[in-house]
Amino acid sequence: MAAPNPINLPPGSKRESRSATPMRPLDLDLSRADQFRLSFPTPCASPAPCGLPCDLTLGPERHAVVNLGHLARMAIMALPQVHGSFHEQAEELFAQIACIMARQRTPLTATTMMVFLRDGADEAEGLKLLQARFGAAMPVVTFVVQPPCGGAALGVELWAVGGPGVQVERFGPQLLTVAADGIRWIHCGGVSGEASADDPHGEALSAFEQMRTQVAGAGAGFDQVVRTWLYVNQINSGPAGRQRYQELNRARTDFFRDIHFGTRSRAASAPATIYPASTGIGTNGDGIRMACLALDSARPDVYLLPLENPQQTPACDYQATYSPQSPKFSRAMAVVQGHFVTTLLSGTASILNSRTCHPGDVIRQTEQTIENIERLMAPENFFRHGLTGAGATLRDIAKLRVYIKHAEDYEKCREVCERCLPNIPALYLHAEVCRPELLMEIEAVAFSPLAQRQD
Repeated sequence: MAAPNPINLPPGSKRESRSATPMRPLDLDLSRADQFRLSFPTPCASPAPCGLPCDLTLGPERHAVVNLGHLARMAIMALPQVHGSFHEQAEELFAQIACIMARQRTPLTATTMMVFLRDGADEAEGLKLLQARFGAAMPVVTFVVQPPCGGAALGVELWAVGGPGVQVERFGPQLLTVAADGIRWIHCGGVSGEASADDPHGEALSAFEQMRTQVAGAGAGFDQVVRTWLYVNQINSGPAGRQRYQELNRARTDFFRDIHFGTRSRAASAPATIYPASTGIGTNGDGIRMACLALDSARPDVYLLPLENPQQTPACDYQATYSPQSPKFSRAMAVVQGHFVTTLLSGTASILNSRTCHPGDVIRQTEQTIENIERLMAPENFFRHGLTGAGATLRDIAKLRVYIKHAEDYEKCREVCERCLPNIPALYLHAEVCRPELLMEIEAVAFSPLAQRQD
């Protein structure tokens, strides 16, 4: 088990002294091996470009860099490494992120940022600090009230991109596009529904409609969405059959009814009806908040393949005992880009067939969840879905988000994740999961080669 990150020690605790252990490189041998590399860089050495004391930069900083040809993408998962007020922690954290970006060989532009808050009242100040630091280069920011495990006031997941020919276009604070090599990614975030404690169905519908309007502003249709994030306050509250998550599923079903996802760029083996990958998770905020990712490309070697776990019932086929309208999402969405595959893994929990496994045991639930992720993106499962030469392992995961229901389960859950998924950038967050008996959930992104072109 890896040493605890300093920020996760209780206030007043001593920090253990430790050396900077290089994160493992992950070089994948392809027919075009120079075109693909996923790596986990080492923490920076003194003097740090950000001016922070060097021992701070050896703490919970975790980031992954993936090189797809001349295009570089980076994921940063970071917590502040100081105690103090929200302002102090946020200032240090944003400086830490700027330091990481400044160290990259390829100049990078921040595209999307998820800011996870302990207290929703800090959102306005957090936004003000981000605007001061990024100015006109602001990423699309989504604030979510999900307290980072360990007591930090906030945590951040940031994606950045760079390379020759990369074009970033901003359409407003909630919408941004990234275009390169004939592929355009549309990032939408920070969308809130019209809050109503008595009508979560209407609130969710209004948020979906706002996302559709935003995506249309970039000249794309909602049918091009490949991934959604749905943050639901008090997710398990409400009467049986009408809990807030169940009402979200009803709204999603109603909204998706006339949308035909993936018709412009799907794999030949994909089913007639497909749905985006998704996470539906609880928050401590005041309402429902959403974000999504869409794909626009006319390249014939860019296409979508939704994945289902052979040991799990597809979520859209769940019985009404779980939700009167079943959740309309795929367990994962694989995006094939020539010789590469990006696998967007939905929120995954300890479920086999459609039943919760290991109730009351967070260790076994975490192990089962990781096993489900491994099976979902395994080469055998890609082959089962009609795509040969593709597939990923746990070593191909670039970042994790781990949602934990109970604070007392944090260390147990983290120990399993660090044992099974060592050194992968991760954030651990307190959040209610969509079933009361589920104690944790994981979402992830993996990058892997496509060894054999599918023409």
